This record gives sequence, structure tokens and C-alpha cells, in this order.
Amino acid sequence: MPNLYNPYDNVLKVVDHAASLLGYPEKDYAFLKYPERELKVSMPVVMDDGSIRIFEGFRIQHSTVRGPAKGGVRFHPGVNHDEVKALAAWMTFKCAVVNIPYGGGKGGIICDPNELSEREKHSLTSKYIAQIAPLIGPEQDVPAPDVGTNARVMAWMMDAYSMLKGHSVLSCVTGKPIGLGGILGRSEATGRGVMFTVNNLLAKQGLDRTQASVAIQGMGNVGSVTAKLVHEEGMCVVAVSDVSGGIYDPAGLDIPAILAYLRENPKNLLKDFTAPNIQHISNAELLELDVTVLIPAALENQINADNAARIRAKYIVEAANGPTTLEADDILHERGIMLVPDILANAGGVVVSYFEWVQNIQELCWTEERVNGELKTIMDTAFEAVWSIAHEKNTTLRTGAYLIAVKRVTEAKLGRGIF
Repeated sequence: MPNLYNPYDNVLKVVDHAASLLGYPEKDYAFLKYPERELKVSMPVVMDDGSIRIFEGFRIQHSTVRGPAKGGVRFHPGVNHDEVKALAAWMTFKCAVVNIPYGGGKGGIICDPNELSEREKHSLTSKYIAQIAPLIGPEQDVPAPDVGTNARVMAWMMDAYSMLKGHSVLSCVTGKPIGLGGILGRSEATGRGVMFTVNNLLAKQGLDRTQASVAIQGMGNVGSVTAKLVHEEGMCVVAVSDVSGGIYDPAGLDIPAILAYLRENPKNLLKDFTAPNIQHISNAELLELDVTVLIPAALENQINADNAARIRAKYIVEAANGPTTLEADDILHERGIMLVPDILANAGGVVVSYFEWVQNIQELCWTEERVNGELKTIMDTAFEAVWSIAHEKNTTLRTGAYLIAVKRVTEAKLGRGIF
């Protein structure tokens, strides 16, 4: 459906609400309403047919109060200024709620990466880094993968930045291939963090995870890893979907078989997947299934005022960024549906990106066991903190997460002083 709202308005409303509960006068937190820096760039690329096409992109730093800006770069035709600005702000709060020393940033290029050849994509990536190079670097702003980008694109970004500096700078981006300073466990980190969050939520509710049914909207990196891991934890994944639609089996899907099918060919879509007893459903129908846990792992604004009254899941765990509008939040809360917000649930990716950055700076290599163990500790600690303050203040988990995040960023700013 079309994007009918400005996602940054959501950010402002949530910040105002959290700040009022914390008792901050507006002068103490007003800085949170404005990104520190915004850069719009254009990149001319010679296409394979010899024509020249101009691409537009952005890099926005919402806050560097607690450390370098951190956030992915999105290659998607729907990228726009307000979306990138909102995503940068969410990164500020995400890093704060899990208490890692980063601020928030985000980037994006308006393009369809599926329509670009490898050479065209490489050229576009290199030109983008050349354009935003004055704003980024290990101590300023550290990009990472997002929708439409991956480890290979991160390697190109690292290379382009390094060429400008005259020497290899592994710590300028995260999410790189293992052989170029990447970290073991990074590709599964966001999905693993979602799995830890689901486990923590079910444990708090006294529910046996083997009795829990799960529906996952989106089978990109985050959704597919989440499906794999919650299945391995003994949960019954009854529905998954991608851009082509969803598949549903109330008795449980064969997740390993589905993942193998998707791995066989990047062009494979779930609409073409066949197996006994499965039903093909739409993404909208998946969101409204009667399940224990609904995990939206696609794009923004999927749960909104139009469908919130029809959501039947007992719990929602946001694996995507901003999948639920504020209007839907209110409806879900009134209906007693508990929701774990994106800035907590999907923070596993940025936590392990932080580990990668630390490794690059210190020139160390961690084992995958250590990475996953440290990630679990941070995710469990953050969940407990959010759960505790939400219940202490008798509010939602989203508000609880923002109470922690807004306080940490505001206290840091007040501690530094405003020059």
C-alpha cells in the first residue's frame, strides 16, 4: 500500500511521549528532534549500454552524542528523505537501548539493485562513498548493510573509502566479508537477536516455546534467519512470506526445505513453492493469522490503522524497522496484544556490527561462540531493562524502550553540555 504518513512524525511523537514521562523540559531534549547532519548526493553512472544515469542518495546523521553514527545503507526504489531521517533516528535509540557506544545514522540510494549489473552496482557504490566520504569514517560514521545491500557491497564501500585515504581502513564499515575484516556470526546476528527476544518474551509469559506458533512476514536475511532459528528452538512456524505472497500450513512448515529452495536460486519466490498441505496466502492474510507470535520482518507501515483491529496474534515482535504505525500501536495496546519494538527486537545486527568495529580497531578476531554469547548477554540485559521499566511505569514495551533510550541520549548530551 502507498506510504500515507511521514515516518519521522512517528519518531517525534514517541520522543515527546517518553520525554514527558521522564519529566524532561523540552529544552533538555529538543536536540533529539533534529538530525545533526543531512547530506543529499547525486551519482552519475555509465550504464552497460553506454548511457549515463543519475542516481540520488542520502546520508543522514541523527546523533553522534554517544559515539560515531551507525546505520545501514539501503538500495531501494522507495528510498526517500523522510524515511532515511526516521531510520537514522531509530538507530540512535536502538544503539542506546542496548547500550553500545554509537549514535544513529542511515543512508540510502534510490535505485532497484535487481535491475543493475554487478559493474553498474559497483560503480554506483564507489561513487556514493566518494560523495559521502567527508562525513564518514571509523570515528565519525560507520555504514553497514541494509535492504538491497550485502557483504559484497560493504567490501566495495570499504575499498572505495580506503582508496581515498591511501591505505586499507577496515573499520570504516561493518558487515564485510570474513576475509576483509568481517566477523563470524554477523549474517545471522539480527535474526538471532530476534530469536533471543522471542525466547525472553515467551519465558516472561510462562509459555512453552514448543507450543508456540509463529508467522513471519518477509524472508530476506532477517526473516529467513529468524525462521531457521525459531524453528530450531522448537517453535512451530506456520507461515512465511516474501514479496510474492505467503505460504501457510497450520501444522507447521518444513523450514529447512523452504530455505533450501530459496537458496537454490536468488530468483526463487514463495509463490512458486509447492509442498503437501500448504496454502498460498497474501502478505495481508499472513498478518491476520491466529498465531502465538507474529514477526513482521519486511518493510515499514505493514501493521496500520486499516488492519490493526484484525490482527489475531497474541504477541508481535518487530524484526523490521518501523513495521507498526503509532495508530496501530494504540489499537493493539487497547486489544491487549503485547508488542516488542524494533529498537529492541532487531538490535542484534548493530550489536554484532559493534563487535566487528571493535575487532577491526583492536586487530583481533573473536570466535563465533564468543560473538553469539556476547550478543545473548546484551540482548537479554536490554530486554530485562525494558520489561522492568515498562511494568514499573505501567506502559507498553515500546514506551519502555524509548524511556531508556531517550534518557541515555539526553543524559549524555546534558553531561557534555551544549556549545
